[in-house]
Amino acid sequence: MGLLFILLLGVAIHWASAAKLGVVQTEGGQVKGKNVKVSLLFRSVDVFKGVPFADVPGMWEKPKPHPGWDGVMRADTYRDRCLQVTLLQKKTRGSEDCLYLNIFVPQGRKLSTNLPVMVYLYGGAFLLGASNDMSFLGVSLYDGKEMADRGGVIVVTVNYRVGPLGFLSSGDARLPGNYALWDQHAAISWVRRNIAGFGGNPDNITLFGQSAGAASVSFQMLSPHSKGLFRRAISQGGVALSPWALQKNPMALTKKIAMKVGCWRMNEDVMIKCLKMSDPVKLTMAGKIDVLLILGKGTVMDLIEFSPVIDGDFIPDEPSKLFHNAAEFDFMAGVNSMDGHIFAGVDVPSINSKTANTTVKSVRGLLAGLTKEKGGAAVESAFSVYSSNWGSHPDPAVIKKTVADIETDFLFLVPTQIALQLHANNASGARTFSYLFSMKTRIPGFPSWVQAEHAEELQYLFGKPFSMPLIYFPRHRDLSKYMIAYWTNFARTGDPSIGESSVPAVWPAFTENRRVYLDINHKISKTSVSSDLRSYYVSYWTETYSLLPSTRQTGVLRAGDLSPPRGRPESSARET
Repeated sequence: MGLLFILLLGVAIHWASAAKLGVVQTEGGQVKGKNVKVSLLFRSVDVFKGVPFADVPGMWEKPKPHPGWDGVMRADTYRDRCLQVTLLQKKTRGSEDCLYLNIFVPQGRKLSTNLPVMVYLYGGAFLLGASNDMSFLGVSLYDGKEMADRGGVIVVTVNYRVGPLGFLSSGDARLPGNYALWDQHAAISWVRRNIAGFGGNPDNITLFGQSAGAASVSFQMLSPHSKGLFRRAISQGGVALSPWALQKNPMALTKKIAMKVGCWRMNEDVMIKCLKMSDPVKLTMAGKIDVLLILGKGTVMDLIEFSPVIDGDFIPDEPSKLFHNAAEFDFMAGVNSMDGHIFAGVDVPSINSKTANTTVKSVRGLLAGLTKEKGGAAVESAFSVYSSNWGSHPDPAVIKKTVADIETDFLFLVPTQIALQLHANNASGARTFSYLFSMKTRIPGFPSWVQAEHAEELQYLFGKPFSMPLIYFPRHRDLSKYMIAYWTNFARTGDPSIGESSVPAVWPAFTENRRVYLDINHKISKTSVSSDLRSYYVSYWTETYSLLPSTRQTGVLRAGDLSPPRGRPESSARET
């Protein structure tokens, strides 16, 4: 009984001693969240779910300020995601009333004040996603409690429009596009105006995001509308220069959607007027992925049709020409060692087969799909680069891994290296940091050579090995601790090695002339720091490939954007 009394007394003291925000005044009215205990004594997290940052948006209109409310809003339930197709694309889910955000505020014995703020933008191919997405055992992957508490930062997760309602564009003022980017901008602006009431520092906001969210972070950095709005940015597995991140022919896509909803007209003005009167659910269903696009003539990259456009406003020019706008933002970016594997498995299914070999013909077919704007010469050029280490009798596993490397390089790694270089070249007092996340996949059933899959870093960043300890091992908690420390240190100081959290190794900056990166896994040490990530392949895509004649307007890989050292393929985590 004595021990039980002591335990109960400890719990009572915990709750009596942990600070709570209670009701917070925002520009729209008062909100009341929920105080949630965490594992550490005298610690808790105030959680505010479903706080509106804008009014219900008009279809293909910029977000408008929320009109406000009377009384105290109970902010204890996630709100609907923005209207989108389901994963199986059989129906839609979500609502047009979706512009809400969630706030996670760590508390100790005293109320937190002047904390760094981290605003997260989710991925989902610009077609899917929500601020509380990917629930597992009733807990969202993007639940910010562990990251907030362990890193001493406020975490904010944000909804934004996706699919046709977020990105449809005519390529001109009639239907300018980029509504999702304006949603994100409105959310960041709301955070800047209101976060002080939650204990945050409005002058120390960091954006971070993954995949389409990472590209969105990149676009936010590059937009002239973001000047002074936030301070730092982190892109995980995507940048504005990624070949899937920019829609180059928006009117063609708009006409395709118009055809599907019965609005196609020879007169474009009449067609657009019809679209604006169409049912949002039917428009959303019309935007579902068309798998026929990749049968015989393309790759999974061709399935990502809804994405930002150059609108002369939020994105005034080619992204590669806008890095002067990002000169004052500290920037951290990287990729997972096999970000492209899941997509390569769609394009070349044999790579994941235990019995079927991957043929040279299928490797050339993948390259043909990725490089179709350059024609046949590019296929043989790229094939010679990626097969240079095969030898006369290549191991079948080596060929399969090469396919994953090709797709990782083209879709993620090379554009990210270009973005890092352009940021370093243009930086004015800001710092640049590069990483490679190489923790071996936890997804069962894949071949032994598969390393870190697309989005696999998120479980560690959001602290799942701590909140769900029974399904992780100590090495996973080590990695989660390291990532939270580096990310939140960066948010606090602009340097991932300096802050309130200790780190296992110093992470040097990526500079104009020294392309340093940190290899992130559960065994980080001084030897995890290296330089010139896959420079042989980066050089190929940015120099040799970019100079090949084009059959149509090329993508984002441009000669002169990046000039890494030439040489043979280096030995690195990606090469093992």
